[in-house]
Amino acid sequence: MERIIEELGEDLSRRIAVTADRLADRTLAEDPAYAALLGRAELRERIHHNLRQSVDGLLRSYRGLPVELADARATGTLRAEQGLPLDSLLRTYRRGGRLLWQTLTEAVAVHDPEALPRLLPAAAALWDVLDQMTDAVAEAYRRTEAARGERDRERRAALLDVLLDGATGADGPAASEAAAQLGLAERGRYAVVVLGPGGGTGGRRGHDPAAPGPRVLWRIRAEGETGLVELGHHPLDSVRDVLAPLGARAGVSPVVESPGELARARWLAALALRTAPVSGSPRTALLDEGLPAALVASQAELAGRLRTVVLGPVLALPAADGRVLLDTLGTWLGCGGSTTDAARRLYCHRNTVSNRLRRLEQLTGRSLSDPAQVVELALAHAAVVQQAADRPPAGPAGAVAAGPGRRSPRRPA
Repeated sequence: MERIIEELGEDLSRRIAVTADRLADRTLAEDPAYAALLGRAELRERIHHNLRQSVDGLLRSYRGLPVELADARATGTLRAEQGLPLDSLLRTYRRGGRLLWQTLTEAVAVHDPEALPRLLPAAAALWDVLDQMTDAVAEAYRRTEAARGERDRERRAALLDVLLDGATGADGPAASEAAAQLGLAERGRYAVVVLGPGGGTGGRRGHDPAAPGPRVLWRIRAEGETGLVELGHHPLDSVRDVLAPLGARAGVSPVVESPGELARARWLAALALRTAPVSGSPRTALLDEGLPAALVASQAELAGRLRTVVLGPVLALPAADGRVLLDTLGTWLGCGGSTTDAARRLYCHRNTVSNRLRRLEQLTGRSLSDPAQVVELALAHAAVVQQAADRPPAGPAGAVAAGPGRRSPRRPA
């Protein structure tokens, strides 16, 4: 076989050049990715080089030498960096292999037809060479693509940090520049989501453009997951549908209209998270739907005073008694002050609810018929709920109503 190829000499070289022309024209005509990336002269030169490398690899294999794969790996790396689809690259390599075999058989048929039978064993050797070159191209491509993907993820994370943290280094991009690089409009409808523990995206940071609902760009850090939501025409409430499969408590900021407002929105979303229910459904809290509770959450010291001053006598009761009264108060507030509805939810008689509320009034010195004092009780109750949610119980003893596992404070002296 080696002798036949050497005898073909210039005729084979001429035929390979013609084959390179044909394959370059076909590739540019049928593959838009190549047409957008390379001109004909550059593509034709690369194809011609690869065909010559394949013939050289065939000769090396007959001599017991390894196939030279450095050029194939360099091609895979280059095309990955240029963004050419791997399918396009491999398709051209496979077509080149088929055309090379056709060219070789035609040259032998013209030079020495009787030598054609001796050419057949070379088919397996040639395809082995082509397989090695194709594998080298694909391996280098995938390795480069993976490295590029990691760089892109790191760059995207840094850009999200600029928007969500609101701070840039001396050489870092401004919020408007970071937004532009992420494909976000200077004016639009945005929100921020902060997830609590116990769920999350599981590292699935991509977004399917065909998926319903708003686009979410996730930033995953050690302290938790944050999502930048590009709402578009979707209502803010649609974020609940996006978050439902994640199985985590979540807080959602109000809508903001520019990327420069996202750092503030992130803080508001974290505040909303503190008002999200610990159990039950829904577990997503929109800030604007729970502003009183958010107000309490934003003032930790005042929230502590509320708990002590307004509900201190109730919290000083034995755990079971305090839980009953606080559960009753929370349910009554959730039912809009309806004793009948609260009794239905608590599975007890309405007189039982009335008696519990009367006892709560006696302990706190506040009347549930006075709107101003109802506000105090509601805010103090929210402070108890948030304390339970913010600080998980240390043990099973001493639970109070809206916060299982919380120890009852001592009665103030």
